[in-house]
Amino acid sequence: MTYQPDASLTPYIQAVLGRKAQNLVVMDVRGLSSVADFFIICSGRSNRQVSAIADFIQMDLKGKGIRPLSIEGKKEGHWVLLDYGHVVLHVFFDPFREFYDLESLWIDARRLNIEPLLKDHQIQKTKKGHGE
Repeated sequence: MTYQPDASLTPYIQAVLGRKAQNLVVMDVRGLSSVADFFIICSGRSNRQVSAIADFIQMDLKGKGIRPLSIEGKKEGHWVLLDYGHVVLHVFFDPFREFYDLESLWIDARRLNIEPLLKDHQIQKTKKGHGE
């Protein structure tokens, strides 16, 4: 079951999209986890890309006044966890994402429909590419 994300998630999703993260999934884990309300999961194609995505997310959100409670795994780049309290972002190197398979582990969590945000991101990227 999917539903529209609430506006408070927009800065997190936009930050993830800023560095070509792949296979973005946003899960509502309220009522299923006491750790966070939302998990945002994405992937990179290499350890370096995973670290670069995590660095970008952290800097982009910091620029918006949003600071993490903790960050784990950035040096190795296999699985970076950025904990923002109500939102926890997981940035995986693809083989580690497949191995840990958080989407199956949290199968009861509702998935958010992020298609409108993805389309807006594509439109903005296209406009920037045309010098607008």
